[in-house]
Amino acid sequence: MTDCQVIVLNGGSSSGKSSIARRLQEVLPDPWLTLGVDTLIAALPAALRGSGGGSAAAAPRAAGKAGPGSGGGPGGPPGIGGLEDGDGTVSVGPAFAALDAAWTLGVAAMARAGARIVVDEVFLGTTASQRRWDEALDGLDVLWVGVRCAPEVAAARERARGDRVVGMAAAQAEAVHRGVRYDLEVDTAVQDAAACARLIAERVLGH
Repeated sequence: MTDCQVIVLNGGSSSGKSSIARRLQEVLPDPWLTLGVDTLIAALPAALRGSGGGSAAAAPRAAGKAGPGSGGGPGGPPGIGGLEDGDGTVSVGPAFAALDAAWTLGVAAMARAGARIVVDEVFLGTTASQRRWDEALDGLDVLWVGVRCAPEVAAARERARGDRVVGMAAAQAEAVHRGVRYDLEVDTAVQDAAACARLIAERVLGH
């Protein structure tokens, strides 16, 4: 897969996606950009980040619809909320959904312009989330990678890092993978980020 232009990493909060993305930048011969949902959240105005921001690893972003029990939709906040408190569910409003859709298309445009990109994502919309990216990346050579991690391992990392809502990691560990198709899967509860990155790089480079 030597012509790979985009690597999409999908996994739950604290699954190790960001660490793998950084390792991929070290081992792949060409320069690769790493862009993820946290990139989008960091760029939002504070007014759209609910109680003050946080990681978007919690956010279900499929056609602007909030996840089960998130309280999004009509009457909810225009941006994204629930990232710093609560039970790990997130409310997603229309303003965030519109910006998210534009951001996805923008990432795809960068790839079409010649940038190689590692996308660090959380498919809380599962197949709908993948479909949104698949449509945006149509015509590009994409490697879809599932980043798995046992719920108890992800939860332990969540407690240690202290910057996630408790319960988010365990809730997402399996849910984000349901129905999603992959070219390759790695497990960060079994192998460290460097080993996972090497496996992905081997596929990208056709070894």
